[in-house]
Amino acid sequence: MILKSVNGKHPEIPKDCFIAENATIVGDVVMGNECSVWFNAVIRGDVHFVKMGNKVNVQDGAVIHATYKTSPTTIGNNVSIGHNAIVHGCTIHDNVLIGMGSIVMDDCVVESNTIIAAGAVVSKNTKVESGSIYAGIPAKKIKNISPELTKGEIERIANNYVMYSSWFKE
Repeated sequence: MILKSVNGKHPEIPKDCFIAENATIVGDVVMGNECSVWFNAVIRGDVHFVKMGNKVNVQDGAVIHATYKTSPTTIGNNVSIGHNAIVHGCTIHDNVLIGMGSIVMDDCVVESNTIIAAGAVVSKNTKVESGSIYAGIPAKKIKNISPELTKGEIERIANNYVMYSSWFKE
C-alpha cells in the first residue's frame, strides 16, 4: 500500500482496517473501524479532508477525492463504494450503496438508506433523498427503496466486505 503524508497531514487508519497492497491513501484521510480499501483504489486527502465512518468499503479501482478548499468528502457508516466509482467532494450519509462505475460530484448530499445505481452520474449540488434509488445520467430518483432491499443489499454488502477483508488478514 502507498500511504503518504501531504502538507503535514497523514492518513489515520485503525488497525482493524484492510488496505490492499496497491491501494493509495494520501494526506488528510481519517477512517473508522472495519473499513477496507481494495486493489487499485485511491483516496486522496491532499486538497481537502476525507473522513470515513465505520464499515466503509472502497472497492477495486474506486477514487475518493475532494475539491481544493471548498468541498471535502465525508462518508458515513456502512457505505459500499463500488468498483471504479468516483466519489468527489460530497457528503454520503449512512447505509448507502454507491454502484459500480457511478460518479458522485461536488457538493452532493446522499442521504441515508439509498442506492446510487451502477453507472449513474449524480451531478453537482444534487440532494439524493433518503430511502430512494437514483439512476441515469444525470441521476434521477427512479423509486423508493424498500426496507427489505436496504437490509438485503446495502447491509449485506457492507457486512460481506468486512468478512472478505478478514480473509486477507490471516
